[in-house]
Amino acid sequence: MCKEICKMTVEDRITIDPSVRGGKPCIKGTRITVYDLLEYLAGGMSEEQILSDFPSLVRENVREALVFAALRERRLASSPTA
Repeated sequence: MCKEICKMTVEDRITIDPSVRGGKPCIKGTRITVYDLLEYLAGGMSEEQILSDFPSLVRENVREALVFAALRERRLASSPTA
């Protein structure tokens, strides 16, 4: 059930546009990629630090980047070639 709900909210907040950042998944309305947010978190930045550095983001953007990554990982793990 969460998979369907999460997918809806991810599609509302994450966009893939070939003309923006080479088609990498970005937070809607920004040029900030999901990869950027994941890298900042992995590097030890807190949500508060990220939100302070990028005022165009809201807390839900950071969480949706995590949901997007989790859904992508689930798809990769369940693919026949994995």
